[in-house]
Amino acid sequence: MGNGEAIRAMTHPLREVAQDYDALLDWIGDAEVVLIGEASHGTHEFYRERAAITRRLIEEKGFRAVAAEADWPDAWRVNRFVHGRGTDVRANDALRGFQRFPAWMWRNTVMLEFVDWLRAHNRRAQDDRCAGFYGIDLYSLHSSISAVIGYLERIDPSAARRARDRYACFDHVGTDPQSYGYLAHFNVGRSCEDAVVRQLTELLERSQKYAARDGAHPRDDFFDAAVNARVVRNAEQYYRAMFRSHAESWNLRDRHMMETLVALKGHLEAAGDGPARIVVWAHNSHLGDARATDMSRGGELNLGQLVREHFDARAYAIGFSTYEGTVTAAHDWGEAAETMRVRPGLAGSYEALFHEAGMRGLLLNLRELAEHALLRGPRLQRAIGVIYRPHTERLSHYFEARLSQQFDAMIHIDTTRALHPLEHTARVAPLEETETYPSGA
Repeated sequence: MGNGEAIRAMTHPLREVAQDYDALLDWIGDAEVVLIGEASHGTHEFYRERAAITRRLIEEKGFRAVAAEADWPDAWRVNRFVHGRGTDVRANDALRGFQRFPAWMWRNTVMLEFVDWLRAHNRRAQDDRCAGFYGIDLYSLHSSISAVIGYLERIDPSAARRARDRYACFDHVGTDPQSYGYLAHFNVGRSCEDAVVRQLTELLERSQKYAARDGAHPRDDFFDAAVNARVVRNAEQYYRAMFRSHAESWNLRDRHMMETLVALKGHLEAAGDGPARIVVWAHNSHLGDARATDMSRGGELNLGQLVREHFDARAYAIGFSTYEGTVTAAHDWGEAAETMRVRPGLAGSYEALFHEAGMRGLLLNLRELAEHALLRGPRLQRAIGVIYRPHTERLSHYFEARLSQQFDAMIHIDTTRALHPLEHTARVAPLEETETYPSGA
């Protein structure tokens, strides 16, 4: 039996993509945290199918939150909108907070449709069946500072003055947190470590007092401020670590995601009955268990590993892959988004293996197939973030993974197309003809 025939024999075909997930929902069962990844930050089908699965989890299994690889303040604006709060009147308005590169990750047509759907769902649902949208990343140093000060100015002006004085230690680097990290690491500038820790500690010590204040949603308002203060503390550590070790900064970021996820779950459970079920949206590299990839050899962990260690059988992780198509990405950090052609998956990769099945889409139950030789690996796996460099693809975008240990289920869509940003994409980039790194076999 050839590889393609073997894959066909073990898969659940996705004939009408976005509709064939009855089996997947059965496999998820009573899981409380469902991780849904993506093999790129710019593929339409990954976003569309993830949103379709999430809608079913919210409607059929009572999931109450989407926790995304996004900055907390920007996602909080969306969260207020889907709960009918705030001043935004359209989903496009609520998504305008996502201005930092890469804005297309969240300002895209799939997100626009999903945010509209979530607001409509919440209007129809009972309070305990409403669902929110939250960010668990830590890049929002300055906007989180503004959010903490803004909250305290409304309820405790003297505390706001202390917060402003503490956070003023970042003023000498302007709006570039990487500059702060560089100067603090090399002892050129003043470190803000003590100041941000003191600010978070003081805020948490006053939690009962602040959360009991008058207002429409005092618990939520305090929780928002507390998470923002935690973002500032962890971002300060992250930007200093950037100049010491990639593994250290990566681990700090994913530990922050885990810390925020656990805090969010606790916050939601404190306001309702039973466990708060949460869907997590992030890249495969964050959600597939790092212990099953090259990452662990480099001293890196990730959110997927931490979730499995903490929640055990209450967690379920789903990955995505594609063989070829187009993707929205940039050539380098901060550059304009482009529609780029995705090279066919390399020989010896999971992408090429699934392509051999000759199917438009397929769904694999990796828990049942844990010992299958084709899925145990190690085998190459592709990861495209917001940067895509096809001319060095083997070096830049492939790593080794043991798929059946990395995820609980895998969705492969053989040919995919680029995500559509809400803003105009600059141009369609030509397909590179050569690769400067040996492809191997």
